[in-house]
Amino acid sequence: MNHARVEAFTDAVIAIIMTIMILEFKTPESPQWTAILADAPYLFAYLISFLFIGVAWFNHHYMFALATRLTKKIYWINNAWLFTMSMIPVATAWAGRFLNDRAPEYFYLGVFFLWSIAYWWLTRALIEAHADSAVAQKISAMPPYRFMNSWRLPTFTIVLGVAIYFFPPVCLLATGVELVYMALHTTDDADQVV
Repeated sequence: MNHARVEAFTDAVIAIIMTIMILEFKTPESPQWTAILADAPYLFAYLISFLFIGVAWFNHHYMFALATRLTKKIYWINNAWLFTMSMIPVATAWAGRFLNDRAPEYFYLGVFFLWSIAYWWLTRALIEAHADSAVAQKISAMPPYRFMNSWRLPTFTIVLGVAIYFFPPVCLLATGVELVYMALHTTDDADQVV
């Protein structure tokens, strides 16, 4: 399968998703600072989701730059991953608009969890397609994959699910902390692939 076309399609979908998210941020009707501050919860949710997509894209780029073979299975799993990512603008808008309500935060957590499962599945497919090679070893060593392939992802999701009941904004706060960690802890050669 043509590597460049899959990557170009993925990049285009991700760019559209990021564009849709900023379009939810409405221009204030007043020139006063208080007008923009009224949208601070959405701006906070937008920041977390922007980081979410940025970290995801960086790691996706790394995996696909290493990959020498893309199968039909990888193509369709990549589309499933993009589908879960396409729900981020709705989750962001709802969670940002109703920061202190449980349902939007549970929805955001659900989207994050579905995205994680799809990303884990995509990573597994790339590892399987490059079995017994340095590519598989490098992809297996990536921090997001190690996080998702361990007890940490289900534990993080369950603990966060309970915490949301008591303090709904914890979903975005914890997601932000986890994403900053992932952004800072990349593989040693992550900035050397082309």
